[in-house]
Amino acid sequence: MIQKFNDLSANERTYLAWLRTALALIAFGFMLERFDLFLQMFAKTVGEEKMQHTGSVGKDAGIGMVAMGMLVILLSTGRFANSVKRIQSDAVESYKTRSVLILGAVFFLLALFILLYVSKILTAL
Repeated sequence: MIQKFNDLSANERTYLAWLRTALALIAFGFMLERFDLFLQMFAKTVGEEKMQHTGSVGKDAGIGMVAMGMLVILLSTGRFANSVKRIQSDAVESYKTRSVLILGAVFFLLALFILLYVSKILTAL
């Protein structure tokens, strides 16, 4: 039997949840970037004077979301490896909130980015 299997498997499930979140961020960023390309092609088809396009906001937002997803992958991988090392050691440690605060700040920045992106689109309409 594997020592501390319940703790290790819970850590792995948490890591996989972070990876799913990162993959969703990357996919959404890719979708935003492709949608901007679709809008550019649509504007050329309809006639650019009839359609106001916001420039490359979608492309920039998509690249930002992909970068955010990659950052989440890096942070979660580091946290997973650190947690495995701590679980397997017999040392008693206190709970530290630094990494939780860092991830909270990352998602706060993501929410702020999305809010600014949506407000920029709404003001362009």
